[in-house]
Amino acid sequence: MLMQQTLRIGTVVTLGGALAFFALDPDHAGLQTAYIEAGRVPSTIHSLASDSVADTVQLPLPYEDARTVGKGDTLMALLKKAGVSTTDADLAIRAMAKIYKPRSIKPGQRILLTLQPQSQKAPKLLSLTFSESVERDVAVRRTKSGYHAEIVLRPLHRRSTHATGRIDSSLYVAGVNAGLPQSTLAELIRIFSFDVDFQRDIRRGDTFGLLFDEYSDDSGRVVKSGDILLAEMVLSGKPMRLYRFKTHDGRVDYYDAKGKSVRKALLRTPIDGARISSGFGKRRHPILGYTRMHKGLDFAARRGAPIYAAGDGVIEYAGRNGGYGKYVRIRHNDTYKTAYAHLHRYGRGIRNGRHVRQGQVIGYVGSTGRSTGPHLHYEVHKSGQQVNPRLVKLPSGRKLRDRELVAFKAHAATLEDNYAAVVRPQQVAERRTN
Repeated sequence: MLMQQTLRIGTVVTLGGALAFFALDPDHAGLQTAYIEAGRVPSTIHSLASDSVADTVQLPLPYEDARTVGKGDTLMALLKKAGVSTTDADLAIRAMAKIYKPRSIKPGQRILLTLQPQSQKAPKLLSLTFSESVERDVAVRRTKSGYHAEIVLRPLHRRSTHATGRIDSSLYVAGVNAGLPQSTLAELIRIFSFDVDFQRDIRRGDTFGLLFDEYSDDSGRVVKSGDILLAEMVLSGKPMRLYRFKTHDGRVDYYDAKGKSVRKALLRTPIDGARISSGFGKRRHPILGYTRMHKGLDFAARRGAPIYAAGDGVIEYAGRNGGYGKYVRIRHNDTYKTAYAHLHRYGRGIRNGRHVRQGQVIGYVGSTGRSTGPHLHYEVHKSGQQVNPRLVKLPSGRKLRDRELVAFKAHAATLEDNYAAVVRPQQVAERRTN
């Protein structure tokens, strides 16, 4: 009489382009393991312990169930809807909680379940996976000793790409039209904000270009942007190029062609593409109707335009402040503070005592408080007194010397070659088209 063989069968789940194997029934130790290619599972499974066709058995195969977290859903509720037993769901969630908070799962998150049918019982939960970010998956697997959770890193592939554009109204709008990711565009604005007055220096027809990294997954889909390697603006026919460089002490900054850092204590302007609607000095107040000292600059801008921290510092105050409306004040050092008023709303995480870095979004343009329309009121405080932001003299950035300068120039030359290799063919093609 032939002995019937029982197999431990696996299922294949795709995690970020890689194939992961999960055991169908890890509760039975010592049994053979068969790998089944997804989409090619036979109706009968042959025992690995015997080549005899007689040693085959019909087994229920695992299946995948993709679920989307709805508004108000909990992970427990989602698993119960999929038919998972309360015991399995609780054990899996407890395992996950060791590496990832279940409450952090947001509505819209897709979760892939691998389930094993059981006769007259709830299906057995074999695995639970979802993407925490473009680089990381959270995976919970059933093992013979219970559920085990781990972070699975996705392989990403880096490559350098480029973008160019013509400025008709502002660098921000031109960058959006060129298809730049928001994080890359914000960094582009930040590194030029030290030396470029976006209200006075930019003219219609000026151009920009940049070489930057981007990352794709195994399918070739671009999932995130990386660092800007080289950035260029041509203002009134005069080119300005900046290069990313890491010094021997590990500090990363942007330098001009002479090896001088662009970083200064404060940005020249904390907003891109805005028009100065009111300068520093005495003026007739548009609401109060009498002449008084205007102790800052007003930048007229669209509602919701991002406002950037002028320098590294600590949020001294973020909240309502009388006629200033929604207001943020940053302490940069013992001498300088900057203030931002009439905000529509605050940036993410902006609150009293929070450290911010130069160029970080701290809020968005609005018209709160005593205001006739959307604009940013910007002040620079020096030793407790408001001063004209346009007349503040700030120390220049670091200058590379000796071996570091030699290394920088060699690095900049390589970036120049890489940039030219991708931009020149595009320029030739554009000339042929025109």
